Amino acid sequence: MAPSPLCYFHPSSLIQRPKKRKEHHLSSPASSSMQFLPSLFLLCFLLLFFRAKSDELQILLNLKTSLQKSNSNVFDSWDSNKPFCEFLGITCNSDKSVKEIELSKQNLAGVLPLESICQLQSLDKLSFGYNFLHGTITNDLNNCSKLLYLDLGNNFFTGPFPDISSLSQLQHLYLNQSGFRGGFPWKSLQNMTGLVTLSVGDNPFDRATFPNEVVKLSKLNWLYLTSCSIEGTIPEEIGNLTELINLELSNNYLSGEIPSQIVKLRNLWQLEIFNNSLTGKLPVWFRNLTKLENFDASANHLEGDLSELRFLTNLVSLQLFENELSGEIPAEFGEFKKLVNVSLYQNQLTGSLPPKIGSWTNFGFIDVSENHLTGPIPPDMCKKGTMTRLLMLQNNLTGEIPSSYANCTTLVRFRVNKNQLSGKVPAGIWGLPIANIIDIEMNQFEGPVTSDIGNAKALSQLLLGNNRLSGELPEEISKATSLVTIKLNDNLFSGKIPEKIGELKHLGSLHLENNMLSGTIPDSLGSCYSLTDMNMAHNSLSGGVPSTLGHLPTLNSLNLSQNEISGHIPGSLSSLRLSLLDLSHNRLSGPIPQSLSIEAYNGSFTGNTGLCSQTISYFQRCSPKSGVSKDVRTLILCFAVGSMILLASLAWFFHLKRREKYHGRSLREESWDLKSFHVLTFTEDEILDSIKQENLIGKGGSGHVYKVALANGKELAVKHIWTTNSTSLKKSRSTTPILGKDTGKSKEFDAEVETLSSIRHVNVVKLYCSITSEDSSLLVYEYMPNGSLWDRLHTSGKMELDWQIRYEIAVGAAKGLEYLHHGCDRPVIHRDVKSSNILLDEFCKPRIADFGLAKMVQANGGKDSTQVIAGTHGYIAPEYGYTHKVNEKSDVYSYGVVLLELVSGKRPIEPEFGDNKDIVDWVSSKLKTKESVLSIVDSRVPEALKEDAVKVLRIAVLCTARLPTKRPTMRSVVQMLEEAEPCKLVSLVVSKDGAINKRKEVIETEKFNPDQ
Repeated sequence: MAPSPLCYFHPSSLIQRPKKRKEHHLSSPASSSMQFLPSLFLLCFLLLFFRAKSDELQILLNLKTSLQKSNSNVFDSWDSNKPFCEFLGITCNSDKSVKEIELSKQNLAGVLPLESICQLQSLDKLSFGYNFLHGTITNDLNNCSKLLYLDLGNNFFTGPFPDISSLSQLQHLYLNQSGFRGGFPWKSLQNMTGLVTLSVGDNPFDRATFPNEVVKLSKLNWLYLTSCSIEGTIPEEIGNLTELINLELSNNYLSGEIPSQIVKLRNLWQLEIFNNSLTGKLPVWFRNLTKLENFDASANHLEGDLSELRFLTNLVSLQLFENELSGEIPAEFGEFKKLVNVSLYQNQLTGSLPPKIGSWTNFGFIDVSENHLTGPIPPDMCKKGTMTRLLMLQNNLTGEIPSSYANCTTLVRFRVNKNQLSGKVPAGIWGLPIANIIDIEMNQFEGPVTSDIGNAKALSQLLLGNNRLSGELPEEISKATSLVTIKLNDNLFSGKIPEKIGELKHLGSLHLENNMLSGTIPDSLGSCYSLTDMNMAHNSLSGGVPSTLGHLPTLNSLNLSQNEISGHIPGSLSSLRLSLLDLSHNRLSGPIPQSLSIEAYNGSFTGNTGLCSQTISYFQRCSPKSGVSKDVRTLILCFAVGSMILLASLAWFFHLKRREKYHGRSLREESWDLKSFHVLTFTEDEILDSIKQENLIGKGGSGHVYKVALANGKELAVKHIWTTNSTSLKKSRSTTPILGKDTGKSKEFDAEVETLSSIRHVNVVKLYCSITSEDSSLLVYEYMPNGSLWDRLHTSGKMELDWQIRYEIAVGAAKGLEYLHHGCDRPVIHRDVKSSNILLDEFCKPRIADFGLAKMVQANGGKDSTQVIAGTHGYIAPEYGYTHKVNEKSDVYSYGVVLLELVSGKRPIEPEFGDNKDIVDWVSSKLKTKESVLSIVDSRVPEALKEDAVKVLRIAVLCTARLPTKRPTMRSVVQMLEEAEPCKLVSLVVSKDGAINKRKEVIETEKFNPDQ
């Protein structure tokens, strides 16, 4: 800052230019000038002071200008006519200079003018955390050498973080989740000997070994290095940081053992080292960390017992899941007065749970699933009425469910499946008001489901299969209106299916097989528009197949076999696209509908001697009169029904006439809006003229598809989606869910346009344009002459896919999904990955298609959640069944099923897999010996190439791991597939980040664990 020019005048200049006036006092010129010196110096000081204040004001006003477009009212008080020390977020020192700028959590957006801000000479605190700031930072911080506190965390910056060696006085540095990437300047920290807080986690930095500079910062009490790409071992010198109260190193690439010197950190309040590759036992004298309240070392490879934790009486939260820990849970845990959260699932723990565990305080949750625990469920974990989750799946627990949990109204999840529990379920359990899952499958429970179930208003999953439950299903089950999944299979239930079950509008999966149910199948099930999977096999059901089932728009699996169902097969079933249909071993009669007489449904109708068919050879041929009853009353009934249909048809005559104009050339009469996403070589009229019956090539779940041959010889595919608001069509099998006029276009249309219009990838189907009117919409795609992968693998004999082509399809489809997950500005989750949505061009190069269910990840990083299970039976990831959470790992699972199809040649659901089993279960059952693994490979694959196919099989098994965290990313899948070249006996193992580690291990491995 330059001083005022006046301050450069020498006193002698006053002598040379005296004022021309008569002096009243006689004095020498020199003595006269000396009298003015104090005044002059004061004037200079004042000029400098006000100039400095003016500069500081201008710096703050520049900051306001840079960020004033933000959705924030923080700058309302920043008025140039007010003292800047009164600005909101500004603190001044005694000299009225800016000392602190505290503008965190103010919804600020824009580029931060740091170079200007650092000109504030007295600034020692700069806090802009939790905003929406972006842009890069180069060396703009060099002039902020007096900073004691710097917070730029939780923003959206880009580029690397600069060298900050000049900030030697810094005490607090917060950069967590700021968006910085590249190499972090760890060496900048070596002069910051006063650093107390170092929080730089949750940034995509380049891989680096554990920085030695950090363990030399002896005054640190808060160290947050989670998710910042640190690898190698944790150095023993970590024990030098004896002031630490918080140490977080989670979600990195750390390996080796927990250093023994960590026991010197006696002030630790929190230790988080989860999701690394740490090995070995807990260090001896870990018991010294008596102030530890939160300990999370989950998702590592730790072994040994928990004896060192017996002395940590201040523990509040203990998370050690997904390790290799063994031995008993210390009895002392039952006396811990502060313990509220315990998560020890997926270990090898034995013995019983401490009876008093969780009984002392406001206990929150326990998850000890997938261990070898025995004994009873502790009775008092909900003693204080605060417990939310009780998860004890897959152990050897015995005894009854303690009656105390019937009053635990805070429970959200109650899961005890795959144990040896017995007795009656306390009635209150059925009616827990906010529980969203009750899972007691695979135990020995007896007794009925009581009417309390009507109080379970939040219940979405009712999983009771494989027990000895009996009695009739209560009518009150229809009042549990949030139910998505009902699995009551393999019990002793009897009586009728409640007629009002159709009131469960969110119901997606209904399993009642292997019981003693009787009566008819309720017609009301036709109102369960979200139903995707229904199995009532092996009961004593009678009556007919309700025609209303044909109106279910998402149903793709229907099994009514082994009952006493009679009558005709409703023609309405022809409109369904079922991956599994089984009506075998009933008393059905009459003709099999022509559209169901296809190879895909072979075996679906056996054991019905009264059926006939014109095309299926092992059924009798239908006579002209077959299917027509000779009973006069039936004729009268048919006449009455026909009359009713005629009246209804007349009522809708004008509506139907209105729809007719959308066929053929009459489409031109509408007003259309064309939006192009590529350079077009065709006109709107060419497309409209081709939407007619003779060009129809498919009826998908979200629209009719037409083939359009252009005059220039190019071929296109056009999907036609109706958006009418006709309520009368809601109960018909439409090509897309019907929406009212107020909702505009269909959700499928919006999803496809939003997703595909911005995507440019060789393995994603190209959307040329959309053409929309008030009542319907057209999507114009590139045409795929070889149809879908499903057609080529399962229903068509036109083209045999050799292994090389299958491998190339696998790689191409993986690259398409990789682009969706990792290459877009906002990751796209497809949600319906399956072989029928992988289309093949003339060279059998794959394209990912059908984005009607696609979701983009929200900008804030949140994931979509839905109460309707999206996807197709056989491809749906298991976590849909209990979380309804949608993320990229769900797509990975579905893609893994596609890989299994490519390797085995089998469909996702086959009768040979067994009841309630799919291709993933079938493959898992064969991963024991070399011979059984090789037997999975399609017999059409030559013997010399089967080991190459097994390499892809290994990747498929990783993709279909039950736990989403065990699945690789699609980026890793592509890398693994490219590594899976012929003649290389290399197994591929995915590390926590999805990186690939090669291990020399041939296929003769004794065990093949899909979760490793």
